[in-house]
Amino acid sequence: MLGGKTFASDNNSGVHPRVMEALTRANAGHCVAYGDDPITASAQRAFRDTFGPNAHVFFVYNGTGANVSALSAMRRSFHGIICADCAHANVDECGAPECVSGSKLLPVPSVDGRITPEGIAPKLHHLGFQHSSQPRVVTLTQATEFGTVYSLDDIRAIADFAHDHGLLVHMDGARLANAAAALGCSLADISVRAGVDALSFGGTKNGLMFGEAVVLFDSSLVGDFPYVRKQCMQLHSKMRFIAAQFEAYLTDGLWLDNARSANAMARLLADSVRDVPGLELTCPVETNAVFARIPREAVEPLQKRSFFYVWDEETVEVRWMTSFDTTPEDVSAFAADIRDVLGECL
Repeated sequence: MLGGKTFASDNNSGVHPRVMEALTRANAGHCVAYGDDPITASAQRAFRDTFGPNAHVFFVYNGTGANVSALSAMRRSFHGIICADCAHANVDECGAPECVSGSKLLPVPSVDGRITPEGIAPKLHHLGFQHSSQPRVVTLTQATEFGTVYSLDDIRAIADFAHDHGLLVHMDGARLANAAAALGCSLADISVRAGVDALSFGGTKNGLMFGEAVVLFDSSLVGDFPYVRKQCMQLHSKMRFIAAQFEAYLTDGLWLDNARSANAMARLLADSVRDVPGLELTCPVETNAVFARIPREAVEPLQKRSFFYVWDEETVEVRWMTSFDTTPEDVSAFAADIRDVLGECL
């Protein structure tokens, strides 16, 4: 039997009913494999409607696969990939970007998960120096690992700086929907119109069952990508089941409704516990993540009531994530647990 809702991860939530219905429809009969089917073609049209006519979409299995295949298409093995020190590619992908692409990650310090042109600049000192990995790509996580967002001006500034120095820009958009909802902008505004060259577009954290998408805006990357995807082991034979989910996701604003709801529940949770003695909110709550420090002795008893992850063991910073299906009642119950447990520890 499945357990109740928790605040551990938006990966823990189920599948939105409209997405499940799309999967059921896609399950009727046979289709040609590897994307040569009408459902995939229809989903590709939905991406062009969303991101513009020059958006080239390739469906893949998961977020790490999307990042690794996109980055692999943007560099050669002697190139470097500039990223935030806390980026998923740097911390949570088991070295896959470096292992598969052969390129070195070049992490730079971040503040609340964000990096700046000024932070990137020192990594460019060895451009043209044959003994050093040559920076070629800047990868940004939107929303960041701390649930914060880059503004449109932030992205444009980084993209302009990167392009002026001959670099490409990749965006890890595992939670792009949450960022767009927070900024009140379109998915195109936050990516291609802001200067992004390649996007890893996620849906699993916002109501899909599985599957992600690589969206290429730089046409020079498109021709070789089918081979990169295959070599990265991301070519799904029954691709229609990924495509059907994304078509539902991009239809009638489902992505936005889900993201707005998740973001609102995170704000509600933060507002419900910010005055709890012994609890300190540590990051701005901009999307669907709440970061807080709590007493060490409160972690285990609170996890027994509703599991969550400790983000930083040294400082006892914890992360609470809301999902598209989190309700005000779920938040109220968890906030009450937090008050009870922390009250017992003080």
